[in-house]
Amino acid sequence: MSVRDVVLLHGWGISAGVWEGLAARLAPRFRVHAPDLPGYGSAPACKPYTLERIADTVARTAPRRCNVVGWSLGGEVALAWARRAPYQVQRLVLIATTPCFTSRLGWSCGTAPALLDEFGHSLAADGAGTLARFVAGQAKGDARAQTFVGVLQRWSARRTPGSVLAAGLAILAHADLRRELHSVRQPALVLHGARDRIVPPAAARRLAAALPNAQFSLLRACAHVPFLSQPARVARLLRATFDE
Repeated sequence: MSVRDVVLLHGWGISAGVWEGLAARLAPRFRVHAPDLPGYGSAPACKPYTLERIADTVARTAPRRCNVVGWSLGGEVALAWARRAPYQVQRLVLIATTPCFTSRLGWSCGTAPALLDEFGHSLAADGAGTLARFVAGQAKGDARAQTFVGVLQRWSARRTPGSVLAAGLAILAHADLRRELHSVRQPALVLHGARDRIVPPAAARRLAAALPNAQFSLLRACAHVPFLSQPARVARLLRATFDE
């Protein structure tokens, strides 16, 4: 059997190094790729900085056929990529992902737009402090927070240009993928922490229900970063998903 490729897409405000532990667990069975999203690390920013352009940029350097794991904003990128390149993306794992980050008419399981605006103003005024608070918020409520918060701090995107972070927030504020989910037909696992304070579990349940071929798994002791909180369990779930 040939070695299968797995692409790991990180979330907003955290660079690709956050995947190093999970990548090591997957490496014996898969060829793992963990690129920085455009504008993070050494990756140049794309223009315009939209969800679709990010997906196209990632797709150009990815294997011709691959499984894709997306976390948070990376999950939205993964959904856009799967829809735009259905032959390239074979299977999906969506971790702490929502199709619509902000609340709006008919969608109550999101963040209030005013709160996201306030976060953006705080980021512009105090980037380092705001990113530090964001890291703490991702771990808050997790039973194992103290064991991995240092990893989040280490890979926090402190050196990422403020323009890239602001553009990413704009994606979160405006992207609404709900009407497109029916066209994402790849087998998918929607994986979520029951204690997530960033993306409500209800959003992930509705995401899984709207996808044509998805399963939902809730990790009860986890917050927003299940792959750091329960790395062995998440790796087993990914291996089982990609080995089907």
